Amino acid sequence: MSFRRRVVAVYGRIWRTYRGSAPAILLLAAVVFLPLGLLDALTTNVEIDALNVTNGIKVAAILVAVGAVTTTGLIGEVFFSGAIAISLSHRADEHPPGLREIAGRLNYGRLIAVDLIFVATIVVGLLLGALPGLLAFVWLGLAGPVVELEGRSARGALLRSVRLVRGNFWLVFWVLVPVELLGEAISELLSAGIHAAAGESFVATWLGEAAANIALSPVFALAAALLTIQLIGERRSDPPVHSAPMTA
Repeated sequence: MSFRRRVVAVYGRIWRTYRGSAPAILLLAAVVFLPLGLLDALTTNVEIDALNVTNGIKVAAILVAVGAVTTTGLIGEVFFSGAIAISLSHRADEHPPGLREIAGRLNYGRLIAVDLIFVATIVVGLLLGALPGLLAFVWLGLAGPVVELEGRSARGALLRSVRLVRGNFWLVFWVLVPVELLGEAISELLSAGIHAAAGESFVATWLGEAAANIALSPVFALAAALLTIQLIGERRSDPPVHSAPMTA
């Protein structure tokens, strides 16, 4: 199969899975991203000028704040991609797990650790320049699903993500990066619409960020999970796990 067909095939699976599982996926996203919307709102409302700090510290604070604003939207996406991976990891003759079973099977500590390391690495990368941040995003973007699909530790999942991406960098790039960038653009429009309707209050900021994440973060999670399933299947003799819609 040509490279272009591989990319198109992944997008096709993302769309079919999202369409077939939308109610359950959106419900799970609400559970994850409503609390995290508070973090986005707090970050957005921080005013560096109000802090009583020296110029040097203020410059550093501004740089960190820019990185935080850029990446807080990523917090939860790795965790959520792990949850989505559980829902897709059953075989064809098995019933897909429901939300309660997914909640019971999640490796919370490992996923949270991977999520925080993923975001922190991208923040450091962005402070060094756009390219290091982008490379970190691509090389480590499959770590969340790896935790759940292979039961690896946080460190092991990050290293496994690098190994899976090696030799498939451009496939992962042309799936994860456009999904993330388009999702961020649509999130900004959706958030702006909510602000226009509800004003600039803290609650409006919270609900706007949460609504955008609930609607769009599942697309990144599906992309990461389906890519991970595909690449793991290509690297071992066992047949790849079957992907099917998640039950409500």
